[in-house]
Amino acid sequence: MEGLDEYQREQAILLELESHGRVLVSDLSARFGVSAVTVRKDLDALERRSLLRRIRGGAVTVGAVDEGAWSMRVRHSADAKRAIARAAAELVRDGDTLALDSSTTSHYLAEELLDRRHLTVVTNGLRTAQLLMERSTAMVVLPGGVLRRSSESMVGPIGDLLTGRGRIRKGFFGLVGLSPELGLLDVSVDEAHTKSLLAAACDEVHAVFDSSKSDRFALHSFVPTERVTSLVTDEGIDADFVATWQAAGVPTRVVAASAANVRPLHEEGA
Repeated sequence: MEGLDEYQREQAILLELESHGRVLVSDLSARFGVSAVTVRKDLDALERRSLLRRIRGGAVTVGAVDEGAWSMRVRHSADAKRAIARAAAELVRDGDTLALDSSTTSHYLAEELLDRRHLTVVTNGLRTAQLLMERSTAMVVLPGGVLRRSSESMVGPIGDLLTGRGRIRKGFFGLVGLSPELGLLDVSVDEAHTKSLLAAACDEVHAVFDSSKSDRFALHSFVPTERVTSLVTDEGIDADFVATWQAAGVPTRVVAASAANVRPLHEEGA
């Protein structure tokens, strides 16, 4: 992996932490073909952004009590998330009213919708709201609430805002985990509560997530299985996972995780 620039090294470090929870300066120096001093500077820069914690000889993840900082999550499985977003964007038509949660996959979906006309987008994601405000003509509705810094989202009792104001045609939601028994799951009770209120106002609920989420532990259900319209994920997903959700009556679209192209591999239970 020699010849990587600073951004590419940082991304590789974050992905290594995502997989193993710890990195060593000596290992990274050999892997990147750079000096230990350069690696330490990379780690120090990431620590200043609260993306890791420095320890003697290396760094560790900031902990598993949260889903992680938005700036870290947006880089993880980025190609897969972009492919999933392109596939999900095919479900959106000009004039639709949508819900997009604060997940990074929904943010990538927003990037695919910038040229859609006459959209109304309800989102609790600050990054997504800013993107749509600056680069699209969509009407953007922020439900308000309390700022949750790690996810850069607004959470809180948004039900009063949504009640009595009509239905949202389609909702797209990222997740931390999922199961046929409990549906779509998050680790934050505040995030799960806000997502549940947003999803309750949607006629269709589409889960958009990279395949690494298929076997992750999460605590709080925000959409029960019977309310899930479809799953959209990447080709790393296990065939048994697809079959299980098919048996539960939920179609799963699996796409090739290519930054350049999206091609449907199969759609089960459609």
